[in-house]
Amino acid sequence: MNAFKPGSPLPLANPSLPTMYDLPSENPEEPGLPDQFHDWQPQLLSQTFRPLAVPIEQVLTAADLNIYYDPNNPKYYKRPDWFAVVSVPRFVEGGRLSYVRWQEGRSPLVVVELLSPNTIEEDQGLTLRGQQPPSKWEVYEQILQVPYYVLFDRVDDTLQIFRLEAGLYREQSESRLWIEELQIGLGLWRGRFADWERQWLRWYDSEGQWIPSEQERVALERQRAESAEQRAQLAERRAQALAQKLKEVGIDPDSL
Repeated sequence: MNAFKPGSPLPLANPSLPTMYDLPSENPEEPGLPDQFHDWQPQLLSQTFRPLAVPIEQVLTAADLNIYYDPNNPKYYKRPDWFAVVSVPRFVEGGRLSYVRWQEGRSPLVVVELLSPNTIEEDQGLTLRGQQPPSKWEVYEQILQVPYYVLFDRVDDTLQIFRLEAGLYREQSESRLWIEELQIGLGLWRGRFADWERQWLRWYDSEGQWIPSEQERVALERQRAESAEQRAQLAERRAQALAQKLKEVGIDPDSL
């Protein structure tokens, strides 16, 4: 068997060699991670999750951060693709290495899982264990009691939204999620993010307007600054033109 030597040309595509679909991860316990969509989609969710009802300093969003939920079994954890918590500090000294429920004192308000073939059954609650450790669905529904649970299948762009009602998840028929207490909603948006044109999950405001991403906010600020400068230049030109006309009729504009 010929070993690849550093500095030698990379081998050309060979149909007999495994592809990215055969080799999705170096970690056999997480065969569906990582992938590019799982990186970019949470970024858009975090950038647009801006509920006006809560100060931004009290809004935490995170992706692939371990949530420890059982003080009796402190090694048990779940790692959502994305989640948000309100009324906790956005940052802590040194940065969070994990989210410890019994330390923070609050459960996530919303959890989003991005479906992949290797995790879809557990994400959809089809692998309820009834044993230890419990499944994601059991943890989100029964232990953490996360009020809103969202599943997004990026292959066919389908969205499943579950609300916690009387301690159980009920799938809603609406195609968008609206969180009344925060006056913010979640829906599917087709557009370009990270130079990729596709359907994305993103947050919208009480007027139904998509909340700007960081890049969009920078562009809006630049546009506002340019518009303000153009208005100032126009006002200056008009003032100069008026002064010239006054001078032509024998009036000193500085005396007015």
